Amino acid sequence: MPNHDFCNIKRPKGQKVEMKVGVIGLGAMGAPMARYVHGKGVLTAVGNRTQSKADALASELDVRAARSPANFADCDLVILCVSLDADVLENVAALAEVLKPGAIVVDHSTVSLETARRSAAMLATHNIGFLDAPVSGGAEGARNGKLSIMVGGDEAQLERVREVLDSYAARITHMGGTGAGQATKAINQILVAGINEAVCEGLALGEKLGLEPERLLPTLMAGAASNWFLDKRGATMLRDDFAPGFKCQHMLKDLRIVQGIARDSGIRTNTIDQAAADYAELIERGHGESDTSALIALKRARAVVESDAEQA
Repeated sequence: MPNHDFCNIKRPKGQKVEMKVGVIGLGAMGAPMARYVHGKGVLTAVGNRTQSKADALASELDVRAARSPANFADCDLVILCVSLDADVLENVAALAEVLKPGAIVVDHSTVSLETARRSAAMLATHNIGFLDAPVSGGAEGARNGKLSIMVGGDEAQLERVREVLDSYAARITHMGGTGAGQATKAINQILVAGINEAVCEGLALGEKLGLEPERLLPTLMAGAASNWFLDKRGATMLRDDFAPGFKCQHMLKDLRIVQGIARDSGIRTNTIDQAAADYAELIERGHGESDTSALIALKRARAVVESDAEQA
């Protein structure tokens, strides 16, 4: 059995690591991660589907901009942070052909349990390690180096790369074998989606009742309703500022993964299904690139529809 207390110990971020590291996927999460890895003095190469992003960051950090999987061949560790299951599998298949035996791939993407298991199996045939290690904390957590990382896979492999992951983590937890990281992220996303639903519905009602945000938000945050989403997004959503921290389209993608996991497990999925339907509607309304707090726009619209129906 893993010693979870030991697994959660954070080591000093200034310790030197003897390792060559590559990062693939340089979006809102991956680019800040790459900068923290560079701060450890171990970043060797960066890659991205849009080559210009890789070129720009490589120039900024004075590292190699990968133009093919072969550019990661000398890496001891490759970190993935991409959007879709297909992207993970494509990158894993390519890396399996070029990485040396004993290298490790850490995947921070949110994907299905099956994708995590397939990735681990593909790499294992080449004696390359794999950790499914989705993250929580949003773009702010990535920028501030305060992500929560939930890890599935071999604990010894985690210990080999922990110092690198620790550069951008507030907490690293070994959850169990391959797939346990993605299973944990599924639970995380159910809770996040449910909180988003409640906060947006509550604040939409607060607006209808004429409550002043300057008084309402700190009052709610001082009591049992306090939560990350209310704290970080409450004021901005009431100003109709939906600059993305975590996009609606990414939330819907995650919720559809969670729906499959939950239904296979035989639990009721009321919260997941409602959130998935709402985010699908938001995307239809053109909010796919907006922050998930754009959900308040849907709650406001429903309030108007229901009010009109009552008057009729």
